[in-house]
Amino acid sequence: MELKEKSFGEGISCIVMNINDNVVTLLRSVKSGEELTTTIEDKIITITAKENVGFGHKLALKKIEKGEIISKYGESIGVATASIEKGEHVHVHNLVGIRGRGDL
Repeated sequence: MELKEKSFGEGISCIVMNINDNVVTLLRSVKSGEELTTTIEDKIITITAKENVGFGHKLALKKIEKGEIISKYGESIGVATASIEKGEHVHVHNLVGIRGRGDL
C-alpha cells in the first residue's frame, strides 16, 4: 500500500504543537537545504533541512545532545542516541523510544 502525501496549503511545511518540543513534524517532504518556517508562541523560527526527509517525519528544531529527551506534541518520545544538529532528521537512527517499554 502506497501512502499518498497530503497537501496542507502553500507555505505550511511543518508544525510544532508545544513550546517544549525540540522537533518539528513535517507536513510534506522536504529537500536538503530547504528553509522551513514555523511559529511558536508568536515567535517565528526558521530551520534549514540538512537532508531530504519525508512527509510525517521529524527534524530537530534545535541542537539536541546525546542523552537528551526528544519531545514532540508536548510528550517525550525518546532519547537521543547521538548529538543531532538543528535541521537534521530525527528518527530511529538517532533516537531510542522510551514509551511503553518495560525494560527501562
